[in-house]
Amino acid sequence: MFGRLFVSLNNLFIRIRRVRVRPEHLLLLVPRCLQKTGCAQTLGETLNDCKVCGNCNVADLLTIRDEFGIRCSLAAGGREALAFVANRQVKAVVAVACEKELFQGICAVFPKPVLAVLNIQTNGPCRNTRLDPECVREAVRSMLKNQAPAKKR
Repeated sequence: MFGRLFVSLNNLFIRIRRVRVRPEHLLLLVPRCLQKTGCAQTLGETLNDCKVCGNCNVADLLTIRDEFGIRCSLAAGGREALAFVANRQVKAVVAVACEKELFQGICAVFPKPVLAVLNIQTNGPCRNTRLDPECVREAVRSMLKNQAPAKKR
């Protein structure tokens, strides 16, 4: 319960501050548990190897990435996530994860702004999690200076 409250207060603070960055400075950071267990495709950190089969939300993330022209990285754990956020090009983050990971991540990267989106745990934590693409899209849109979607690449 504390984690969810912390995430909500953090998001309120980020929205009040009206943090806005250019698309090339925004990182959409997602956990590896979004990929369906048993998927034959091994995804790298950029998600480019996804075959867009529709069994998980990775295809939605690719659409959002391309729609707004932002970075999107898939992290296997906290250390890898911190390495992505430490990139000097990254000025703000939209992070999708569970309450525990979001709490730890927000604290670890402070003062870098992180807008958090809770994942949906249908099979318990860290396995076959889902996300609401519209919540992610809205979080991305709210962090961008230019709110119009980028042209398709």
